[in-house]
Amino acid sequence: MKFTKILVGVDDSQDALLAFKYAVDQAKQDQAELIIVSVLENEEMNVYEALSKDYVHGERAELEQHVLSYQRQAREAGVETVRTIVSEGEPGEVIVKDIIPHVEPDLLIVGSEAKKGLAQHFGSQAAYMAKYAPISVLVIR
Repeated sequence: MKFTKILVGVDDSQDALLAFKYAVDQAKQDQAELIIVSVLENEEMNVYEALSKDYVHGERAELEQHVLSYQRQAREAGVETVRTIVSEGEPGEVIVKDIIPHVEPDLLIVGSEAKKGLAQHFGSQAAYMAKYAPISVLVIR
């Protein structure tokens, strides 16, 4: 199967790095567009931090830099078309409900573990995305 638009979710976990590497290889092989997404999780901030615009801006700026470094790596590896998206909220929900309908990828690649065992009420972000995404989801471990 050949894909034309691949969406990969990244954070700074080991599994996300594996997912990213897999996505780069798949995008190169299929000559597909690669869209790299990362989601700033608001729940990780305490009330003081959430009220501090500087803190939120700093966190987001750091995440944007992180995603841009992934974009550079993908381009250096030979993927021609690479876009990035940084959003905020619950990663699984944001990716399934907002980003996938907007971007219309034909494959989502994610790592099996988030960086901090987040969202226990869902089991895991990857499980949520695999269950609810309207496209094929590849979970890397």
